[in-house]
Amino acid sequence: MKTSFLWLPSIPIILATILFSISSANSEQINLHTFFQCLSNNSSPFHQVSQAIYTPNNASFLLALNSYIKNPRFLTSATPKPLAIITAKHISHIQATVICAQRYGLEIRIRSGGHDSEGLSYVSKNPFLVLDMFNFRALHIDIASETAWVQAGATLGEVYYRIAEKSKVHAFPAGVCPTVGTGGHFSGGGYGNLMRKYGLSVDNIIDAQIVTVNGSILDRKSMGEDVFWAIRGGGGASFGVIISWTIKLVRVPSIVTVFNVTRTLKQNATDVVYRWQEVAHNLPKDVFIRAFLQAVDGSQKGKKTIQVIFIGHFLGKSKSLLRLMNVRFPELGLQQDDCGEMTWIESTLFWAHFPTGTPTDALLVRPSKADASSFISKSDYVKEPIPKTGLESIWKVFIKIGGKGWMQWNPYGGRMSEISESETPFPHRAGNIFKIEYYVEWVEEGTEATNHYRKLARTLYKVMRPYVSKSPREAFLNYRDLDIGIASSRHNQTILIKSARVYGRKYFKGNLDRLMRAKRSIDPSNFFKNEQSIPPACD
Repeated sequence: MKTSFLWLPSIPIILATILFSISSANSEQINLHTFFQCLSNNSSPFHQVSQAIYTPNNASFLLALNSYIKNPRFLTSATPKPLAIITAKHISHIQATVICAQRYGLEIRIRSGGHDSEGLSYVSKNPFLVLDMFNFRALHIDIASETAWVQAGATLGEVYYRIAEKSKVHAFPAGVCPTVGTGGHFSGGGYGNLMRKYGLSVDNIIDAQIVTVNGSILDRKSMGEDVFWAIRGGGGASFGVIISWTIKLVRVPSIVTVFNVTRTLKQNATDVVYRWQEVAHNLPKDVFIRAFLQAVDGSQKGKKTIQVIFIGHFLGKSKSLLRLMNVRFPELGLQQDDCGEMTWIESTLFWAHFPTGTPTDALLVRPSKADASSFISKSDYVKEPIPKTGLESIWKVFIKIGGKGWMQWNPYGGRMSEISESETPFPHRAGNIFKIEYYVEWVEEGTEATNHYRKLARTLYKVMRPYVSKSPREAFLNYRDLDIGIASSRHNQTILIKSARVYGRKYFKGNLDRLMRAKRSIDPSNFFKNEQSIPPACD
């Protein structure tokens, strides 16, 4: 399917008022003025674009901007603000935004959920617009074909809830945070507690719709297999604007089991973590056990200790799980009292840290403000168990950080080892035993605090160097990390590609060249770009 761009001649009275209020004292404001005229002329008259526009002159501008900023370190007055926010309500608004931003030299950032840790979907150093997709949240679940159609602004919580409305034995493999938007989550990979059984979100996407640089709407057939391959793990924002996904649902039992077991150093946490590294990726596909590591207050006042929380998900009942764990992982000491049996949709609430008994419609709630703490994320992949002496050195750094950071270790194996590195742009498959997410958080405000905690995050990342993947040291695209490389701001194509290879090899390994060729085929002028986007390959 290929849909042409709309050319429609009208400027609503409300939009004319917006335009009149904008000074044309410099070229940037002139461009914005003419951009709004272009936007109106090329949007559907039945879905007035004026109602989707927020500028700094609008009293609701900061509310519209900040509602989907999840990281408070980007809420400061010093953070660059967009010239306007287009909260698209119709596909023609998206098409017009792309065409008109190009015409008048304005950069766009595309936001579907706002969880990106480096703020790349709503911050730029260049004059820019935010194209916000949160109104594109429609879903259609078809249990007969075991598929669903999901718009890019829908959240994971909405996807899970709507699936459960139709079936108690279907699910979709994706993340555990219900407020994440599908546009970015799916296109960057998308993982969660079903990945050992069914792989990633991208492994279960069968079609998509995208608005291209020329305003066309393409589906899988019309975009071609190279571009369809690229947006399933290469980050959709490098190639166009993702409108929707068609996903393949997966089967789950009517009852699943979850558990949460905590161990400290006095409870042999080091030994249990070491054994987890040997066992977790080799367990049956139905079992997923995450290890959550952090420093907490110890029994002695003023002293920290290490606490490891083992959070488990089993596609079956607790009796079968306990039998398995007693044989394969007795060191954990899992007991019946640690386990909870529930439906799959109830397990999504457990993983999202909702209190027991929370109604499932809590998954539909969209918070209207940022998280309480600012944060920095990093990632790594581990191919061999970290020795106990290594674990002990990690504990020392954790204790030094003093509870401001944690690590989340997610086991691989199962389906993740069966899919080729080149099947999708996401290359982190066989050979990895687990993935690490690093997370450092703080509540203090200001640049000084951010710099301090960034230094702590770098310290934690540095101490892990001997124990993680090498040449390249791999990283996960959806845990954006500008420390691992930034695209050149120069226009020279050779320099741009050279800088992109620094971070591109870490995110995509041998898939980068194919991504750049796909980029050249759909966006040769490199309109869709950010600090870590895919550049077009040289001719």
